[in-house]
Amino acid sequence: MDGLYLYCIRGENDSSSFSLKGIDNMNEVYVIPYKELEAIVSRISLDEFDSEEIKRKAQENLDWIKEKIVIHEKVVEEAMKRNGKVMSVIPMKFGTIFAGEKRLIETLDKQCEQFKTALNKLEGKEEWGVKMYLTGKGQIEETIKTESEIIKEIERKIAGLPEGIAYFHESELKEAISNEVVKKINYTKKNIYKELKLNAEDAIECKILEKEITGRLESMILNASYLIKKEMVEEFIQSAERKNKELNPQGFSLEYSGPWPPYYFGEQNV
Repeated sequence: MDGLYLYCIRGENDSSSFSLKGIDNMNEVYVIPYKELEAIVSRISLDEFDSEEIKRKAQENLDWIKEKIVIHEKVVEEAMKRNGKVMSVIPMKFGTIFAGEKRLIETLDKQCEQFKTALNKLEGKEEWGVKMYLTGKGQIEETIKTESEIIKEIERKIAGLPEGIAYFHESELKEAISNEVVKKINYTKKNIYKELKLNAEDAIECKILEKEITGRLESMILNASYLIKKEMVEEFIQSAERKNKELNPQGFSLEYSGPWPPYYFGEQNV
C-alpha cells in the first residue's frame, strides 16, 4: 500500500520540478499545492516506511537510517533553492508520512494559518550554523599560566617549599590549571555565541557532536544555529571570520556554514 512522505512546506512557487528521487530512491519528488502553500512530497511504500518498521531499522541498520536522513535533507535543501534564490520552507521531521493525499490536504487545511505564520517568520531570513572546536589545550594552559593570578600564587607558594614537599603540591597546581582551562573554554564560547548573536534575529545552542560524528580529532565545544536576515548574512560571515582569526592563536577554531533549512527555527510536527 502506498502513502505520501512529506519533506517540507513552502509558499507558492513557479517551478515544481525536482532533480532528486524521493526517500525510497525510486519515486519522483513532486508538489501538492494547497491555497498559498505547497507540500513537497514523494510516494512511498507504507510497509517499508511504517513507523514501527523505521524504529526496527533504526535499531538494526543504522546505515539505512543515515541514508534516508541524507535524502530527506537534500530534498528540503533543493526545495529551498528555487529559481536562483533561497526560499523560506518549513522542514518536517524525518518520517512524516500520510496514508494518502486526502489526509495530507486535511492537515494542510487544519494547520494552514500556522504554516503561514511560520513562513512569515522565516521570510527574508536564513539559518546558519557555527561550530567551535578546541584545537590547542596546551596553548590555553600556557596562556593561563601567564595571566591567572590564582596559578601564579600557587606557583609562588610551591617555589618557596623544599623540593620534596613541593612535589606533593604539584597535584594542586595541575588541578588549578585544569579548572582555569575549563573556565577559559566556557567563557570564550559563551562570548562567541553572544557576539555572533548580535547580527542575528534569533539563535540557539544545539547538541554538541561527538568526534565519531564530526570526523575530527578536536573536541567540539560549541554548536549553534543563527537565524539571520539576508541583508545581514555578509556581516555575519565577516564577523565569524574575524572571530576565527582571533581564536586560532588561543587554541580554538570556528567554522560557519549555510544557508541551511531552518530545522531549529521552523521544523514542524504534523
